[in-house]
Amino acid sequence: MTDPRIRTAAPEDLDDVLAFWKTAAEGTSISDDRDGVERLVARDPEALLLAVRGSELVGTVIAGFDGWRCHLYRLAVHPDHRRQGVAAALLAAAEERFVRLGGRRADAMVLVHNTSAQHAWRSSGYTPEERWRRWVRPLTDG
Repeated sequence: MTDPRIRTAAPEDLDDVLAFWKTAAEGTSISDDRDGVERLVARDPEALLLAVRGSELVGTVIAGFDGWRCHLYRLAVHPDHRRQGVAAALLAAAEERFVRLGGRRADAMVLVHNTSAQHAWRSSGYTPEERWRRWVRPLTDG
C-alpha cells in the first residue's frame, strides 16, 4: 500500500469531506455542515488536511492554530485504510504545520468511548490530560 499524499482541502473538496466524516468519523459536531467547514477553510486555508491515495480520500485532520494553542480535531481514517499509517502521516503533517507557526504543544479532542481512536493517539505519543475537563455551551440552536 502506498503512503498517502497529504494536502490541504480546497473548497471543491468540502462536500466529499462532509460525506467522508459520516463514514469514517466517530460522533458529530454542531459545525459538521457546509457552512461550518467553509468558514474554517476561508479563515485558515491550511487547517483542514486530507490524506489521499490516488483519487480516494482516506483520512482527515483539522490542525487549528489560534496564535496561542494548537488544536487537533476530526482525525478520521476510512475503515478500509486503518492501521496503515494514515493517521500517523496526518498527525506528522499537522505537527509540522504547528511548529512552522510557532506552536509549542498540540491537544486533541477524543471521545471517551472511542477506544480505537485512543489507541491511535497513544501510538503517536499523545497522552490524556486528566486534570482538565471540557466545558461547552452552544452559541446557536443549530
